[in-house]
Amino acid sequence: MSYIGIDPGKNGGIAWISSGWNGVNVIKMPHTEKGIAELFKEMSGLGELLDMYACLEEVHSMPRQGVSSTFKFGTNYGFLRACLTIYNIPFETVTPQIWQREFIHTVSETKTEHKNKLKAVAQQLFPGQKATLATADALLLAEYCRRKYQNK
Repeated sequence: MSYIGIDPGKNGGIAWISSGWNGVNVIKMPHTEKGIAELFKEMSGLGELLDMYACLEEVHSMPRQGVSSTFKFGTNYGFLRACLTIYNIPFETVTPQIWQREFIHTVSETKTEHKNKLKAVAQQLFPGQKATLATADALLLAEYCRRKYQNK
């Protein structure tokens, strides 16, 4: 079984945990739709699609976010949903509040402190991977997905 975690932001990433595909892999989000599509095509060529499940971070616009950046963000999110659908990868969307609660329990901190805590947890759980601010959420989303669906 393989579990995919997707942080859809332009500074996000895609991670997968698999027993048959080099264990744990993570990449920074490709910057083009072509790059994203090529990644999903590569994954589909490995023959594991029937045994994959994905968790895609549920996103929405943010206060003070510009119209143009909100549109680009939503377009990327929709394209990722389409790729998952086209390649028949079952997925669910999950809010940051839900999946992050699995790994950290504090709420009264700055955004930077929060992101750094998530990065530290990802590095601790996956010492063989270089967790960065860009890829830590994807790694933790994949782990959340694995924990939720491994026995189903």
